[in-house]
Amino acid sequence: MEDIARWLANDAPHDSVRELFIAFCQEVVRSGIPVGRASLGLEVLHPELSGWQYIWTSEGHSVRASDRATASTSETYLNSPTRIVDETGRPFRRLLDAPNPDLPLLDELRLENMTDYVMYPLSFLDQTRTAVISFATRRTAGFDGGSLDRLELAAKLLSPYLERHVLQRIAVDLLDTYVGHNTGQLIIEGRVDRGSAELIEAAIWFADLRGFTLLSEQSPIPEVLALLNAWFGTIGEVVEAHGGEILKFMGDSVLAIFPTSADQDRATACRKAMAAAQEFFRRNDAENDRRISSGLPPVTHGLALHVGEVAYGNVGASRRLDFTVIGPAVNQASRLLYLAKRLNREVLISSALAKEVDEPLVALGRYRLRDIKQAQRVYTLPHQATHNMNR
Repeated sequence: MEDIARWLANDAPHDSVRELFIAFCQEVVRSGIPVGRASLGLEVLHPELSGWQYIWTSEGHSVRASDRATASTSETYLNSPTRIVDETGRPFRRLLDAPNPDLPLLDELRLENMTDYVMYPLSFLDQTRTAVISFATRRTAGFDGGSLDRLELAAKLLSPYLERHVLQRIAVDLLDTYVGHNTGQLIIEGRVDRGSAELIEAAIWFADLRGFTLLSEQSPIPEVLALLNAWFGTIGEVVEAHGGEILKFMGDSVLAIFPTSADQDRATACRKAMAAAQEFFRRNDAENDRRISSGLPPVTHGLALHVGEVAYGNVGASRRLDFTVIGPAVNQASRLLYLAKRLNREVLISSALAKEVDEPLVALGRYRLRDIKQAQRVYTLPHQATHNMNR
């Protein structure tokens, strides 16, 4: 075990859990412990995934992800050693010399000529989530006492290195989930100073769901949440698919940007924002057709598209920051969204963004936007122009 401890500190690959686990299993076998199969289960905090299971055998290795929605209620988990260890917080061991109808996994291992199975809880500081490692052997007499002691100690030595990976993964996933991938990366890199911001150019997506207040008053909360999440979900998918990033959800509104970069000029950012808008309307129209055929009212919304320079960074209180965009361009997009509602239009496009795209647009004339001195020329999509006239 001194060799394994030294190896973990000095020579083990720490770039990923997968590489570390594979190398660890090989090192355990090299130390003389007759392990034929090992499994590592790690739970994380992700809105879609519960965690990962890494499996190593002398013939190869694999990784499986588990779905968060079903992980804790699936038969696979309920009838597993993992559940037993989660609930007891103690090691689990069973000789595989007889059928195990209560634990199907052990029967599978017995059919693969495994003779003994042991699982240990990993000694993470945070004990609220699954973190387990198991070992199985084909040795005729199973694991002897010395091997079990060494495996338990090896698991304890490995634990802090694994927990470091899990905590990093949780931090990244939470930032991706709550502030977006690009913004989250900036925060991870240390951009947490209040007032720290950089000036960037970006196409701005501002959308809101119409009739939401009335819907909230007339419908049960679960139905309102389901509709809101479905609508937000569609926006999230189309924005991310076209290279944008949602910065925030505000009640029934969404603010997203398509920033310029060294690899993406202003025109490209605008074209991507426009493509996302068109895909969004196609998908929303299809969903409304389904709702109408089911006797449900259609979902209506507004979308404003603009482009300009914004300040991208931290604003807020000393210990509660918001990483967002501010500036005249954001204000104009917000005013444009309000005008879209007043004109009963589902989408309005500023002249600044219209100049950057090749799409045929319909000019709607000049309008005054609140707190903006000069009247602004606004546009809409041809399909939306007809769509709105026929409403």
